[in-house]
Amino acid sequence: MAQALELFFDDSAERAVRELWRRLDDRGVPSAGSRGGRPHVTLAVAGAIPASARRNLRSELELLSIPDLWLHTLGTFPGGDSALLLGAVVDTELLAVHSAVHDVLAGKVTAPSAYYFPGAWIPHCTLAQGLTAAQLAAGFAELAPPEAVRAPIAEVGVTDTRTGETEVLLTR
Repeated sequence: MAQALELFFDDSAERAVRELWRRLDDRGVPSAGSRGGRPHVTLAVAGAIPASARRNLRSELELLSIPDLWLHTLGTFPGGDSALLLGAVVDTELLAVHSAVHDVLAGKVTAPSAYYFPGAWIPHCTLAQGLTAAQLAAGFAELAPPEAVRAPIAEVGVTDTRTGETEVLLTR
């Protein structure tokens, strides 16, 4: 079981990502939407984010200016678990938010994932994962070139990746 700190989009951006998911599903590429859940960008993942860390996160998030995201780059990750993603444009504001939440989490969570640490993190919204080479190619063919999605952040929450339940820490 893992818990993830996630940025959730406003209704317009969520609809835009769900439309991309629908297009993938229609093309025979199993989208992230077919697994349930909401479109999001993950800031951090750990085995557990305890209640005390969540309280501290809530306080920190209320002080931060969380920028709108621009999801613009269609891409994938290297390695065995092929994923299709929509990458966020990285700017200093986004990196500052990411760094601030990791400062709060440092030493307070169990089994943090190094993939989400500052310097290693690739901010993105997953469109599909666990794809065959043919599905990945079909996904690129369907969605390239992507139209940029402006994604204002509506909520920030901690999601249990096993159950899908989310504790909302901040609503904007």
